[in-house]
Amino acid sequence: MTVLVTGSVGFVGPHLTSHLENCGDEVVGVDQFGPVPLDITDADAVHGAFQDASPRVVYHLAALSSVGDSWKSPVASFRVNVEGTLNVLRAAIDLKIGRVVVILSSEEYGHVQESDLPITEDTAIRPVTPYGATKAAADMLAIQAFLGDGLATVRVRPFGHTGPGQTPGFVVPALAHRIARAERDGVDEIPVGSLEAIRDLSDVRDVVRAYRLLAEHGEPGEVYNVCSGVGVSIQEIADRLLARAKREIRLVVDPQLVRPTEIPRMIGSNQRLRTATGWFPEIGLDQTLADVLDAARRTTDT
Repeated sequence: MTVLVTGSVGFVGPHLTSHLENCGDEVVGVDQFGPVPLDITDADAVHGAFQDASPRVVYHLAALSSVGDSWKSPVASFRVNVEGTLNVLRAAIDLKIGRVVVILSSEEYGHVQESDLPITEDTAIRPVTPYGATKAAADMLAIQAFLGDGLATVRVRPFGHTGPGQTPGFVVPALAHRIARAERDGVDEIPVGSLEAIRDLSDVRDVVRAYRLLAEHGEPGEVYNVCSGVGVSIQEIADRLLARAKREIRLVVDPQLVRPTEIPRMIGSNQRLRTATGWFPEIGLDQTLADVLDAARRTTDT
């Protein structure tokens, strides 16, 4: 079956493309920086790309996904994440594409209390970051496309995920790259931001398996968390990475690396996903961290 992936050359896109191809799908990838260039904010270009590909399923990954950058450039985040999603949905409606898997974010949940944990899909959406607000708006567009236009949208809210290929703008590869540089340069300490936050972290290779399963088995109009269901602190992640370092390295908190707003605990429930698809995580955190650190070392050595 022919499928189309927006944001195909980002972090998640190549992992999803590889998984889809291994499952026998014919993948058309489009991306602003890819071999088939596409500006997701250009409605006519999106429509043309979809018409040329004629996919049965669209996986909409394209986004400006850095929470930190969304504070600096909220307008750009809104244009890509909201207007871009609108363009994808309208093209899919016009061309009668069978299903659109819309990748959103756990950042939509935002302000959560201990009593909210674990976070289910019924938890109120109260975003505290510009990025989270853009994804909440995209979520509403996907609901409207289903209810108002009959488009079979499946909404997905992934929690934190990492793996080889993620840029150092995210916490795990950022730590890994600092460790790799410290190993190379003989440095004894590295800067870090806040270490207290607790996150639900998955391997990207597990996450993309969930996306395809939801394309096959997800209920149109429904929303699904993709998460491990287990919380881990940034401190523990840093400690596990440091345990793999080739020299003694200390952490030093740098106030400039601390986000203006930090959600203390984000732990999700994946029960709805499991019930619908039978999915469960296969790759443990230690393996994920080892792979990210190895990738950082290879990049640092080049």
